[in-house]
Amino acid sequence: MENAAKSACLDGDLGRRLHRALTAGKEELFLVLEDSSGEVLHAALKNPQLDDNHLLALLKRRDLAEDLLKGVSRLKEVAESHPLKLALVKNPVTPGPLVQTLLPHLYLFELVDVCFIPGVTPDQRLAAERAIIQRLPTTPLGNKLTLARRGTSAVVEALLKEGDSRLTEACLANPRLTEAAVFQFLSGPAANAESISAVARHPRFKNRPNLQLAILRNPKTPAVWFTLFLPHLGSHDVHGLLVSRRLSPPQKKLVTDELKRRQG
Repeated sequence: MENAAKSACLDGDLGRRLHRALTAGKEELFLVLEDSSGEVLHAALKNPQLDDNHLLALLKRRDLAEDLLKGVSRLKEVAESHPLKLALVKNPVTPGPLVQTLLPHLYLFELVDVCFIPGVTPDQRLAAERAIIQRLPTTPLGNKLTLARRGTSAVVEALLKEGDSRLTEACLANPRLTEAAVFQFLSGPAANAESISAVARHPRFKNRPNLQLAILRNPKTPAVWFTLFLPHLGSHDVHGLLVSRRLSPPQKKLVTDELKRRQG
């Protein structure tokens, strides 16, 4: 009997909360949206007084169920509101497929912010990075420079690969840029004399043996870097450069001269 009474009491309390969710006025509805019951929150979505401010307050919660967030995404208020789309994307519980449908609606630097939200899932960050990279071909230079300084490792790597020497310094200054990405860039066709020189004189990268070798293997590398780097290479690496098919004749002469210097 006691359990039955408790159950009836709980059912009655839930019934009152559901009724309140459906009928609450604008101010009271903010309190309803703090309820721990998913049923109550679903009911609140049907309240005719519900507006953008209520939904923004709701989407700040990090304990919402996925089905509730899907329900929110189907509301006409979301379809008409950029801030609500952004709030849905920023909620770490929002399902990945739903996030991907919303990302194209966000502004460029909102996508950057999404990448660095505390608690953002790897899938959400990856989707945001992909959305940023897809927009790079039509992004103005000024915005690209900001992205180069602020972007994630994937974004700054994509910018470096564009081979625009105006972006190189900004990319190299980004602490998220990895040595592996710089090596890949130096070994690829996008690097030019100016961008190679930017790497060669950069305090963070100029003394890394793997990058020095990558610089010396590039046919576009200016002669000055052969003069500066060759004396510090081991004989095995210097001989390796001599047989490289990528180097130009003037570059090979510099390598030959270095070997002669060592022999003499």
